[in-house]
Amino acid sequence: MSTVVVQDDQDQAAGEAVVDERANAEVVSDPEECYRRSVELLVELGFPKGVLPLKDLVECGRNRDTGYVWMKQKGPYEHYFEKSGTRVSYGTEVTAYVEKGKMKRMTGVKSRQMLLWVTISEMSLEERPGGRNKIMFKTPLGLGKAFPASAFMTEEEEMEKEREKLLLEGSGGDN
Repeated sequence: MSTVVVQDDQDQAAGEAVVDERANAEVVSDPEECYRRSVELLVELGFPKGVLPLKDLVECGRNRDTGYVWMKQKGPYEHYFEKSGTRVSYGTEVTAYVEKGKMKRMTGVKSRQMLLWVTISEMSLEERPGGRNKIMFKTPLGLGKAFPASAFMTEEEEMEKEREKLLLEGSGGDN
C-alpha cells in the first residue's frame, strides 16, 4: 500500500518560508555547542537561563538577518517550574523570531493551565525598577500571564544575584 501526501498551496508556502529562513542561518549540530548557544541567546535577549530548559539538543540555528531561531531536541520534553507552579511542554522543535527582550511567533511550547494545554506564542521581558522583572507569556489569542523572571533563573543565576545583593548591602554602610 502506498501513501500519497497532498500539500495545499498554503502548506507549501509555509514550508518554503521555513526553508528560506534557514538558508542563511548559522546551524550547529553538536549537542554541547547547541546548549551553549541556546543559553547565550537567552542571556543576549535578557531572559534568565532557565526559561527554556531544553534537553538533548541535536540541532540549533539562527538567522541573524531575520531573527529566526530554532532548537531541535531528540524528543518532546515536559518541565515543571516550581517557583511559578507551571508545567510546560517543549516539542521536538522549538522556533521563534527573536529581538531584545522578546521571542515572538513561537512554536513548540505549551503550558498546562487547569486541565488544558495552551500554546505559548510569545514571551517578553518586562523590566521593572529594583530588578523585579517579569516575563509575560502570551497565547496566539493575545491572552497572557506574567511571572517574576526570578522564577526561571538557574541555581547559578540565583547565587550570583544573592552575591550581588550582599555586596550592595555591604558597600552601603561604608559610604
